[in-house]
Amino acid sequence: PFQATQLWNSIIRALHSQVEIKRRRQHLKTYKNCFTGSNAVDVVLSHLMQSMYLSCNDISRLKGVRVCQALMDHKVFEPVGAKLHLFKNEKEMEFEDTNTSLYKFVNSSPSPLLPRKKDNESLSPEQICKQKTKRCSIVEELLQSISVHASLPPKIMVNEPTHLLSKRVIEDVWKQQTLLRLLQLIDVPLLEEILVSSVKTKPDYFGKEEDLIISNTFLDREVTCSLSLPELDKWLYAAIECLEYFPDQFIVMVTQQLPQSTNKPSSLNAYKKILFDIIIKYYSQKKDSLLATQDLEIHSGIIELIEKGKTDQALEASQLYLKLLAPNIREELHRFLTFIATASESEGYRLQKQFDNRSVIIKTCSKFILQSKTLSKPQAELLTQFLMDNHSELSKTPLTLLELTSRRLESLLEGQDPDINSGFTFCQHVTTKEYEDQKQQTNQYLLALVQEMKSDPTIPLKQKKKFI
Repeated sequence: PFQATQLWNSIIRALHSQVEIKRRRQHLKTYKNCFTGSNAVDVVLSHLMQSMYLSCNDISRLKGVRVCQALMDHKVFEPVGAKLHLFKNEKEMEFEDTNTSLYKFVNSSPSPLLPRKKDNESLSPEQICKQKTKRCSIVEELLQSISVHASLPPKIMVNEPTHLLSKRVIEDVWKQQTLLRLLQLIDVPLLEEILVSSVKTKPDYFGKEEDLIISNTFLDREVTCSLSLPELDKWLYAAIECLEYFPDQFIVMVTQQLPQSTNKPSSLNAYKKILFDIIIKYYSQKKDSLLATQDLEIHSGIIELIEKGKTDQALEASQLYLKLLAPNIREELHRFLTFIATASESEGYRLQKQFDNRSVIIKTCSKFILQSKTLSKPQAELLTQFLMDNHSELSKTPLTLLELTSRRLESLLEGQDPDINSGFTFCQHVTTKEYEDQKQQTNQYLLALVQEMKSDPTIPLKQKKKFI
């Protein structure tokens, strides 16, 4: 029971210290101090990978979701936004492993299982006993949900937390493992441009804690006044999410063209047409595409995997590549892909009468995602279509990367050489003696080859010199 409680509390501490907590936007509103569902699953899986309680074969992303569900059920954190108000009277809420579901911690304490003294003072012994029994059942449920081995060695403890390593070291390990795994999936001849990214970051207004007055936020008030929230379907939500990365002149352009009345379907369609035209106009005027042109070798490798039908590897390579992008660039790409995926649905708003929505989106938007003179237009459209169809999966961290990174961090914490067993198979580690033996054998073989050519009368002297 002590080991189980240690594991439970260590997961909660890992969440408090490692999830990315910042101000985020959802459905026209801004929420402070929240994190995404997919980020929480990534942190839980990464922590469990480093725990000696578990073997890597026992962990899957689905089980990580079940752990987060158990944590949410026991009020470690709760959803924010419309979902919280919608299900506030329900006994259970479903945890979502997505980049758009937002959550916040119920308490600032990383150990909510431990009762506070002032709470215990007003409880009877029977009530305190019930609390302890409930906590034991919570831990038991957690252990069942992540398939912990039934028999645990008596002295095994959770590994030392990664906060003993500096944040810079952890970030470097993540980037290194991401690049190495990416190199296993695709062939990239040069790494210099990837290792030192030239992607320019934009100011992330909603990633800061302090209150900011932003000139384009009046658009949200205009939308809220002209449309009641139930009428804002996912098409409109996705379009408005894209507008947050637009400069003020485009926001003003939208508000000036807004219809006065939006109670009729025709008015809603006119509103959607305005938003679609503004989004297309903005990205048409941008000089740079959303995907960096200096990473063309990676894009080509992903396209090659798609063309060969290796969609699982192409998806993992895309997830790894997005991990290398700046957070705000990655977020803008995610919002744009979500919008074009929603706009491409056949049952949604009809973009053109003579063509279906999917064809219009792929033909129009492929150049916004990737511009290259090297790639053909069909290849760019193929990549756009693939990213659009898998937009909800791109923000997730591959399980293989979590496992490899956890191994390396564990080796660093234990003071071992992390390069001895990196988990990759680019080359085989040999001892100094093996290397010297191979070197000597190679010299012997080369000498024998030279002797054989020298004694061969059929080879002209000039050609012998060239061969040697």
